[in-house]
Amino acid sequence: MFQIESIGSVARISLSRPEARNAIAIASWEGFAEAIASVGRSGARVLILRSAVPGIFCAGADITDLDRLHADPALRGHFRTMMAQAIEALAALPIATIAAIDGGCFGAGVALAMACDIRLAGAKAAFGITPAKLGISYPASDVARLRALVGPGQAARLLYSAMTIVAIEARAIGLIEEMVDDADAAAQALAATIAANSPSSIAVLKRSLAGDRASDTLFEDAFGSANFIEGVRAFRDRRRPDFTA
Repeated sequence: MFQIESIGSVARISLSRPEARNAIAIASWEGFAEAIASVGRSGARVLILRSAVPGIFCAGADITDLDRLHADPALRGHFRTMMAQAIEALAALPIATIAAIDGGCFGAGVALAMACDIRLAGAKAAFGITPAKLGISYPASDVARLRALVGPGQAARLLYSAMTIVAIEARAIGLIEEMVDDADAAAQALAATIAANSPSSIAVLKRSLAGDRASDTLFEDAFGSANFIEGVRAFRDRRRPDFTA
């Protein structure tokens, strides 16, 4: 259900399971992790996570598939591990990642969006984190990302109520960065802008945003890099820089 394509230096992973509104089956998480690994090897400078199905980003985990977890305790740990590994692989990519959200985004779909660096949502996007309606919880790492984005009070409101909020409210509380007319088009334009910048700079800046103190040393090292020389020359020549990886 995960389609990979490249447009220049921008990679796209499209969720495509229209018959289930892009709900993610237990067995599909390994495929998502493999798709992320493929992007990591591709040399892409930006990843866009999007939907190929109109009107829905992701309905979350496949509830019909989750019925198996009630009768199979061993499968529960496998499901949690596979899902966590896939989402953490997305978060750990050393390139910029953008979620382009048009339509509904629920449960595990919100977790995928939160693992991206930037979230852009169309005016018809809607968000809900609904495990409390199903008698289950939400993985701790995903709760932590939600709290970091919207704060503990808003996180509690969304989790405890399992309410659905629209894009304008998601923007107001910080769950998304921008509300746009066309999430795909806006994500592609932003990705092109990011891809024109130094990929080594983006990688270090991403580590800094994650709180990695080692990035202080990398800040110093960057002044000795070929990308720094190219950036300064391009600035002086009033041209676009041609950065290497």
